[in-house]
Amino acid sequence: MATIRKVLIANRGEIALRVMRTCHELGISTVAVYSDADQLSPHVTFADESVWIGEPESAKSYLSIEKILDAAERTGADAIHPGYGFLSENASFSEACEQRGLIFIGPSPTSIRLMGDKTAARDLMTDAGVPCPPGTKDPIHSVQQAVDVAAEIGYPVLIKAAAGGGGKGMRIVTRAEDLEKSVKAAKSEARSAFGDDRVFVEKYLEEPRHIEFQIMADAFGNVVHFYERECSIQRRHQKVIEEAPCSVMTPELREEMAAAAVAAARACDYRGAGTIEFLIDKNRKFYFLEMNTRLQVEHPITEEITGVDLVALQIAVAEGRELPVTQEEIQKKGHAIECRIYAEDAENGFLPSTGMLHVHRPPSGPGIRVDSGVEEGQEVSIYYDPMISKLSVFASTRELAIRRMRRALKEYRISGCRTTIPFCKYTMEHPAFQSGQYDTHFVQNHYDKREKAEGADSEVVNALISALIHRNGTGKNTPDHPGERGGSDNSPHSMDRDGAGWWRGRK
Repeated sequence: MATIRKVLIANRGEIALRVMRTCHELGISTVAVYSDADQLSPHVTFADESVWIGEPESAKSYLSIEKILDAAERTGADAIHPGYGFLSENASFSEACEQRGLIFIGPSPTSIRLMGDKTAARDLMTDAGVPCPPGTKDPIHSVQQAVDVAAEIGYPVLIKAAAGGGGKGMRIVTRAEDLEKSVKAAKSEARSAFGDDRVFVEKYLEEPRHIEFQIMADAFGNVVHFYERECSIQRRHQKVIEEAPCSVMTPELREEMAAAAVAAARACDYRGAGTIEFLIDKNRKFYFLEMNTRLQVEHPITEEITGVDLVALQIAVAEGRELPVTQEEIQKKGHAIECRIYAEDAENGFLPSTGMLHVHRPPSGPGIRVDSGVEEGQEVSIYYDPMISKLSVFASTRELAIRRMRRALKEYRISGCRTTIPFCKYTMEHPAFQSGQYDTHFVQNHYDKREKAEGADSEVVNALISALIHRNGTGKNTPDHPGERGGSDNSPHSMDRDGAGWWRGRK
């Protein structure tokens, strides 16, 4: 069993800060890496040490395995946390860490490869008794095969990249005459995004809801779940709003899906934090969608309803420790909602709207959590994901959580770029969301068909606030290029890792 003393976080923004905070609570030193575009980012100055790794383009910095490993060796880090995105689900990166004698705070290369290949994962899940949607078991070898399969299982069908994720390389086809061009478009996008143009065909479910289960597994064969998250409010097959628990989940369905999630993790000999994603159709039948072999963006709402620090558990498992909690000890309480605040123009197809954050005043008060990787006076970079923050709320009931989120969104002040705040407000106030009767088509069925007036007032107010602040001066000083920083003199004292430090319990 190892003891991790210094962690390099191979990521940026809010997730890098999130991981660093738990490391500091555990008395573990932290190392940040940054590109030219992130010289002044909060994660750089928050870490005990920071290392410049290259130009803004991800391929020349955050996706460079050699540069990150070299930074770890130069700073004496003994472990690497990949966060999410970038190299987090890259089996070669996990393998390279092991070869350099570094602890990879995540699953084994074998598990990453196995679950990263959608067709291999489907085969494994079928063998494990986890339901999968009807469709091809292997990637299709021709358009004609796709035509034959679609005719057999019936339209609508989904064309999906075998090596894909995040909605890329995916096309919904409702008519036979659109199938050929959709297959070609999906293959082209998959080749560009993943370097792999294999696609397969599966039945597209009607009125689908996207439900996922958070699991954690150790090297001793223990696998537990931390209940479900509902992730059906999406644009371009990517999540914007999540809640936990699911509003339409029954105890019987939860038990069945949780058992399937645990079985999925066991089937690939999993270790660490992972998420088993399912789709539920209008008849409440569920099907395996994919497994994300990493920490999810939306993990805060699971932490809120269970009182557990998932990053702390990741570290414990990576050190070779047994999970300090049994399934019976994991209880859910209350309701949590997360809104992803993106620099996007929801009025214009959610296109990126990056720019300088002239004003960034997050809400505060009881039950509010804001995970942000940018500060007022900084730029939301064109090079990376346009997320400004993750706004989460917790309350004793779903109704109160919705009210709390509405209040938080009303308080949030951002100027300098358009954001998803108006969309999030619209969703919180919509009867379909408030009743819990919604699916992954919420944007198409409701938001796209609305009268386009919502959110205009708040955008005008924020613009006026920005103008006033700039007229009077912000009084904000920005540091020079931070360069490489060293020093662990201000590192927090170590805490008892076998004690209450694993839990952020709510009494």
